[in-house]
Amino acid sequence: MTDSRLARRLHAALRRTRRDYAAGHDRPLGGYVAAMAGFAACTVAWTIAVRRSGRPLPERPEPWDVVLTSVATFRLSRLLSKAAVTSPLRAPFTRYVGPQGPAELHEEAQPEQGKHTVGELATCPFCMSVWVASGLTAGRLLWPRATRTAMGTLTALAGADALQLAYGALVDKATGD
Repeated sequence: MTDSRLARRLHAALRRTRRDYAAGHDRPLGGYVAAMAGFAACTVAWTIAVRRSGRPLPERPEPWDVVLTSVATFRLSRLLSKAAVTSPLRAPFTRYVGPQGPAELHEEAQPEQGKHTVGELATCPFCMSVWVASGLTAGRLLWPRATRTAMGTLTALAGADALQLAYGALVDKATGD
């Protein structure tokens, strides 16, 4: 079988898979493959950087570091994907829909090919958290003091957010609003 014939068969099989999977919906599988490839490339790059740094990997993550990374990941993911102040970063890939919660926005991914996948990633704190947690992990392995300081700051912001929301709920309850 010639290479071009094999390529045509593979392309046809991929088209059929995409069509069957989508079930009539517009699902940007190619964009998702590109996002996964980008994530894999970032992971390989920081893995190589960690190996070259000569820093030993910890035997296992310390419980405190897991908690700190979890809270910092939560806060930074929401900051990047929902905060009004970071909307200029998302604007090329999203459309503003309206406010959503305190100091957060509801945005939707632009439907254009190439923008949709990035828009989905940029507006989804759950999707963003995979990238953020990986970045913070890489930072912890390469620059532990600076990264731990940044994660402490993000954790303090998450705590302050919780206190602001709790205070607002208490004021509403006390005033009957």
